[in-house]
Amino acid sequence: MSDIIHLLPDSIANQIAAGEVIQRPASVVKELVENALDAGASRVTISIKGAGRTLIQVIDDGKGMSATDARMAFERHATSKIRQADDLFALTTMGFRGEALPSIAAIAHVEVKSRRAEDELGTLLMISGSVVEKQEVVSCGEGTSISVKNIFYNVPARRKFLKSNETERRNIFTEIERLALVHPDIEFTLIENDVETLHLPKTGLRQRIVQLEGKNINQQLIEIEEMTTLGKIHGYVSRPEFAKKGRVSQFFFVNDRYIRHPYFHKAVLVAFENLIAANEKPSYFIYFQVEPDSIDVNIHPTKTEVKFENEQALWQILMVTVKESLGKFNAVPSIDFDTDDAPDIPIFDPSRPTSMPKVSVNPDYNPFRGTSSGSRPFTPPAMGWEQLYKGFEGEKMESVTAPDSEGTPSIFRKEETGQNRPETELFPEHYQFKQKYILTSVKSGLMIIDQHKAHVRILFDKYLEQIRNRKGVSQRVLFPEVLELSASEAAALPSVYDDMEALGFELSELGDRSFAIQGVPSEIENSNPSGLIRGMIHRSMETGSDAKTEIQESIALSLAAMTAIPHGKVLTSEEMLLVVSELFASKTPTYTPDGQVIVSVITDKEIEKKMN
Repeated sequence: MSDIIHLLPDSIANQIAAGEVIQRPASVVKELVENALDAGASRVTISIKGAGRTLIQVIDDGKGMSATDARMAFERHATSKIRQADDLFALTTMGFRGEALPSIAAIAHVEVKSRRAEDELGTLLMISGSVVEKQEVVSCGEGTSISVKNIFYNVPARRKFLKSNETERRNIFTEIERLALVHPDIEFTLIENDVETLHLPKTGLRQRIVQLEGKNINQQLIEIEEMTTLGKIHGYVSRPEFAKKGRVSQFFFVNDRYIRHPYFHKAVLVAFENLIAANEKPSYFIYFQVEPDSIDVNIHPTKTEVKFENEQALWQILMVTVKESLGKFNAVPSIDFDTDDAPDIPIFDPSRPTSMPKVSVNPDYNPFRGTSSGSRPFTPPAMGWEQLYKGFEGEKMESVTAPDSEGTPSIFRKEETGQNRPETELFPEHYQFKQKYILTSVKSGLMIIDQHKAHVRILFDKYLEQIRNRKGVSQRVLFPEVLELSASEAAALPSVYDDMEALGFELSELGDRSFAIQGVPSEIENSNPSGLIRGMIHRSMETGSDAKTEIQESIALSLAAMTAIPHGKVLTSEEMLLVVSELFASKTPTYTPDGQVIVSVITDKEIEKKMN
């Protein structure tokens, strides 16, 4: 029997590695930009077409590569970032160590132009599917330009399972945002389909956050900074009053690398405890600077999960640092005493002269003196009360003086008995309990309906029908409100814009990610249309769905949840009747679109059991 184990060719091995390293076009952007940063670039330009499917080009003004380095960079396990095993525990560079570039070349057409400052001419390298097609000397600028075309052209299954262009475009924006937040001293430019959509000039950290998140975030930020023996913590957190229920910007960075860390996220929430509601979340941009040998970044292929050596100690330091900054900048509310009904007590001024109070006495007054016949009788002073009754002398208070059939004045007439009251007043069909639930009697017992959830279901069905049938009626606003979006929000807007327009929203672009809200749905009474639009965008970003139906449902649910009857609103009998009737006209009256219970029934047996 012959041997059956053999070595795979490098091209197949690189394709296998690409399945782990290169997941989508955003992975290519991340790797190429990180290599540009490692090369000492001060300006990075990213150009994409077809959401990265057709073209991804990254141009930098870094060190460049020689002809040999350009060729070696695409060999498996070839890298300039590691020399020995100890270097794995002292990494300060960003990109992958010898796998990413060969993986990219294995599943796409790659073209590289690079020149060092000391060289007169540069190098052109063209690779397709791990096969070098051309290498020659060319004239080019200092730095490196890498073009990746037709990603996954030779892996049809991977290309087929890519998400929609809007989703892939949003993922690219996310990667650029993470890299730009840790490198404010580097200029970034994004060009989409030959149109510049994002330009971030060199600036400070706070201004870089404003560039990406919008001007409104500037007033929300509170600076944090703490230096310890374990490392340095600095960055910004938002004020408690700006915490939101929906999606917020939350970033952790360690040694200029973006990470996800639920444990440290809990520390921030503990610092905000009792300052924000339980379902609200603060924004934060927190940076850790620690010794490279105290962390491990190689536990996940994407390098977004990091293991800290002193995790618990850093947790305590982070929590205390955030708390201290909140108190330092008066973000913690002070004690406010209620002075509305307090008496106004003047402050004693010893310099002011005081005088004894004077008492006026009538010396002629004698309580035992009798009135003589010749003396004038006492007449009270005229107070002018008669003037108040002028014009009313002819009127009679018939309701008081007219006796009833029994001879009793009507003001003392007995209250109507229950037999004479309307039945709807004595026994209402629906009853509101604690301004939260609607109670009604049914054949099997007592039905309890959550008024907010019921209205969410009603509005969801209505909005979804408007989106699908394009029947939304828009109402023009008198004074258009300006809506400023962050880079990630602006990237997600095209995927939901058509459906928002079907609901009745009208937006006009002002430039620089700003929009004027010209119209809103006619049935919406909310005075915050920008909040409604942001909520729908965030909902779409959180779901990350590709199917059009799911996106439409997400938009309808987001708008319904924000405009539904809130808990605490008093409803009339007619309003409760309308809510109940419209609820049970729905196809799914017992559950909300996201699976929450709307209706619950307490049976007669359960009531009798509790009463016995």
